[in-house]
Amino acid sequence: MTGEPFWRAKPLAALSAEEWESLCDGCGKCCTIKLQDEDTDEILYTDVVCHLLDTHSCRCSRYKDRARLVPDCVKVTPDNIADLGFMPSTCAYRLLAEGKDLPDWHPLVSGRRDSVHRAGMSVRHRVFSEEEIEEEDLPGHIVDWVR
Repeated sequence: MTGEPFWRAKPLAALSAEEWESLCDGCGKCCTIKLQDEDTDEILYTDVVCHLLDTHSCRCSRYKDRARLVPDCVKVTPDNIADLGFMPSTCAYRLLAEGKDLPDWHPLVSGRRDSVHRAGMSVRHRVFSEEEIEEEDLPGHIVDWVR
């Protein structure tokens, strides 16, 4: 045993399902509606989230059924994370795939489930459900704090 936390000691592909799921910091940023600039292909984040996101806990309210209920919901896996350029730069999956470490505010590092919210790194109190916003109004909801 190295004494290193599992996310440093193992490659992503070697993580158990439980370890993989625990990497999610609960920020909810991946659940924001994203737009893509037609000219530059840049991903633009909005302050509008999937209707399944519980905006207080920043967790999916129907996690096990999300793929059926939201067909374009992407399941993040060790096999596809390197190709998911739309994932926020603060995402633990993305950070680890890029060879970086988890930030101090990540619950696995801090030992506190709410540390992501306390650090202001979640979407809590900053977003609207997609049920409240018309699709044509999405460009007016582009934000830069999600990145």
